[in-house]
Amino acid sequence: MLLSLFLFSCSKQDLPAPQLKNTVAATSTTAAVSVTSNSWMTALADNTNIAAISIPGTHDSGARVEPVSGTAKCQDLSIADQLEAGIRYLDIRCRHIDNAFAIHHGAIYQNLNFDDVLTACKTFLTNHPKEVIVMSVKEEYDPSNNTRTFEQTFDTYVSKYGIISLGATVPALGDVRGKIVLLRRFSATTTPKGIDATSWADNTTFTINNGNANLKIQDNYIVNDNASKWSNVTALWTESSSTGNSTLYINYTSGYKPLIFGIPSITSVSGTINPQIETYFSTHTSGRYGIVPMDFANSTRSNAILHTNF
Repeated sequence: MLLSLFLFSCSKQDLPAPQLKNTVAATSTTAAVSVTSNSWMTALADNTNIAAISIPGTHDSGARVEPVSGTAKCQDLSIADQLEAGIRYLDIRCRHIDNAFAIHHGAIYQNLNFDDVLTACKTFLTNHPKEVIVMSVKEEYDPSNNTRTFEQTFDTYVSKYGIISLGATVPALGDVRGKIVLLRRFSATTTPKGIDATSWADNTTFTINNGNANLKIQDNYIVNDNASKWSNVTALWTESSSTGNSTLYINYTSGYKPLIFGIPSITSVSGTINPQIETYFSTHTSGRYGIVPMDFANSTRSNAILHTNF
């Protein structure tokens, strides 16, 4: 039974391991610009394209529950606390059940629903109307007891909350302040419905050029060797910081090490990679590093990344 839980939780994406926790919104001054983690985008010009900036994010943002240590939990902070800490990219995994979305990591229900996620986002954006959230939405685990498609249920949330931007191109901040920018990882019959990322490749570094947006993504989540993972991460940072702004870079620092029988260990990866992120941005203090989704994000790493914009 224990092995079954492990294998169910570990589907086509990564898993976790606990670490530093810091929910305090930090304030500092960089290059004469006052930057506060819960409103840092306010200091950026309206004509700044989202692809042109560094954005701290979380992998499997709602995953805080696990039946066995190290198998499903990816974050310590709640969605609300992540946003306060400067996180502006949320990776949301939705199981379609009873014509609604429950937040899952593989088979594991996270005691959270999509309504909870969107309520936290709407509250945050109401309090900080010049901020922008980029949200990846992906269908997770098996659908159950539905009378409509995943897309149709998603559309009901769009209507209910009124804060999700469905543009197909990567926007400038001024066009989407106070909104959620959708990065769509589910199929749609009616478009535009967000930035189309449905051709997301598995466990690799890849590009998506869909005619409306250009994406470059590193998502090597099965990590047999931390040095190789770190090399993949830094290679994409080097590329993103030295190229033009026409491509949106998404660079996942998360992953898991497969143990015997494929049992995942998230801490084996995050325990090494997260300190390296802090070291890297202690010297790389300015530049364009794209979206950086992390496991067990905290305000220290978030602030180090967001400060590279100033």
